[in-house]
Amino acid sequence: MKINEYDYYNGLANWSFDEINCTEETLTDWIYEEKIKEHINEFSKVLDLGTAAGEKVLKNFPDCTEILGTDFSIEMIKSANQNLINSGRKNITFRVMDNLKMDTPNNYFDLVTARHTKIDSKQIYKTLKRGGCLIVRGVDKLDCWELKYMFKKGQAYKDLKPISLIDYENILDAGFENVELVPIHIREYYKTKEDLLALLLKTPILIDFSEENENNDMKLDINMTLLDKYINSHKTNKGILLIRRYYGITATKNL
Repeated sequence: MKINEYDYYNGLANWSFDEINCTEETLTDWIYEEKIKEHINEFSKVLDLGTAAGEKVLKNFPDCTEILGTDFSIEMIKSANQNLINSGRKNITFRVMDNLKMDTPNNYFDLVTARHTKIDSKQIYKTLKRGGCLIVRGVDKLDCWELKYMFKKGQAYKDLKPISLIDYENILDAGFENVELVPIHIREYYKTKEDLLALLLKTPILIDFSEENENNDMKLDINMTLLDKYINSHKTNKGILLIRRYYGITATKNL
């Protein structure tokens, strides 16, 4: 992760979107949370990479023997530990760790999950038990593409190769088997302009983070005239439409 991208995420102490009024329609039969539930039982040991403030783990991960959530942001982990106290759950631990410099034990976890974060497939392979599973959900280049195209910038806008394909190939090269890559299409509807703006201010959708460019620009300069143009052409009876493009990957460490 490039230093300016690191600083961007490290400055976010709270990754909750609860205050944003948004509904969604999932058009793809690949649900991250359901995939996780399929691969957890009461004896499972689970590692969640890029856990942020832990909301997804606390809300969606079933009870099991052990869940470790990690994030490179000290502020995020502070928030995660406070959320853990409020939840009362006892089988979860949160701590600081860089996904690209993992210090977890070899052959230990039954499941590794990663949502919207950088990964090192070879390090994940080492920390999984034989027969263990990796589940990834990521943000792909075409996410919010019409909006990015209108602004001529945004996350992965300048990438020549989509991150979904990079992750897929790296996972194969690490030695995983049964590797499946699935495009995820979602329609999001934001109730008001303020709700959509809150999303853009809280995420790097319109920031020029790119795999192809070392000089990424962290400045978030939103042209409100362009934003109004987008909103006026995407108003529906359900709200302001934003088309999301994610990807899901499942893979197994060989027996």
